[in-house]
Amino acid sequence: MEKINFNHSLIFFNFCILISPFYFLSDFEPVIFCLILILLLGISHGALDNVKGKKLLTAFGYKSSFSFYLAYIIISLLVIFFWLLFPNTVLLLFLFVAAYHFGKEDTVFYFDKKIIISECLYFLKGSAVILAPLLFQRDKTNEIFKILNFNVFESYLFTDEFLIILLCFSFLSSLFLSSGKNTNLKVLMVMDFFSLVILNLFLTPVLAFTLYFCFLHSVRHSITLIFELDKSFKSGLKKFINKAIPLTFITGVIFFIAVYFLNNFYKLDEAIYKVIFIGLASLTFPHILLEYLLEKNEKKS
Repeated sequence: MEKINFNHSLIFFNFCILISPFYFLSDFEPVIFCLILILLLGISHGALDNVKGKKLLTAFGYKSSFSFYLAYIIISLLVIFFWLLFPNTVLLLFLFVAAYHFGKEDTVFYFDKKIIISECLYFLKGSAVILAPLLFQRDKTNEIFKILNFNVFESYLFTDEFLIILLCFSFLSSLFLSSGKNTNLKVLMVMDFFSLVILNLFLTPVLAFTLYFCFLHSVRHSITLIFELDKSFKSGLKKFINKAIPLTFITGVIFFIAVYFLNNFYKLDEAIYKVIFIGLASLTFPHILLEYLLEKNEKKS
């Protein structure tokens, strides 16, 4: 797995270098393309949550999967409900949770330190996903946040100097996490960080996030799931696709229905922005909670 993860990061890093300059002079953001990519590649890496849910229920002695689906749907609906009522609070919480999730899931090795230290380092590492667009594409990023009724980052506290300091801490956290590891893992962490920087330096915020989310974060997580399903990559990939298609398809249909509905009240781009970020938030919270419960259960076992 280490070699696969290293090659994946190397390919993605070179992809970022090659693609970014071609987009440098363009302000066009292909939001429909981004939505389709997120639905095809991004959402699919969580489409095995039903399989994980059954595993968790079995561990707790439940045979029916109904309770898992019900809890998952209720949590997703509650996220959407509270987002509509308290957009600043819920989006800020989502960004914090997402930063931690990205930092932990993209760290492809075990980090053996006290839990408070490791959690803080994961959060700092993943915060680059949020900090990079704010630093390099501040106005465009804040325009998207305004569409989402979010104005926290318009505060005078978030100066360029402050964001640079935070981004440096994010980079240092990657170095600290990989300290004591072999050269390949250290280089992998550095490449991942600078891939984010390159994407956000040249591309529009949503496109940069989409490429990172789909081709680095999601592909990496999917590769792990493939090998969990079968030791043979080819056989595991086939099993992964077959298991991921149903929930990916259902989620895609729901997202497009939401876009169609919101387009009656907002411009198409604005409707897609809302569906992407509110939709991802509604899926991320139950997804992370499931991962947390599985991890805790495995440690007890």
